[in-house]
Amino acid sequence: MDWLAENWGTIVVSLVLIAMVVALVRVLIKDRKKPGCGGNCASCGSCHSCPSSRKDSDGADS
Repeated sequence: MDWLAENWGTIVVSLVLIAMVVALVRVLIKDRKKPGCGGNCASCGSCHSCPSSRKDSDGADS
């Protein structure tokens, strides 16, 4: 019990860091499952969601 009392700050910080890493990994996995080019339009021949592939109302490239 003394060990817990002496190291509670380290334990709390470690748990917070572990939670942040788990959340980051979940976001990365979720983003990877999304269809599309991921914003890298140079490597995607059919990307219609990127701002660089949209046209202005006058027909010129953005």
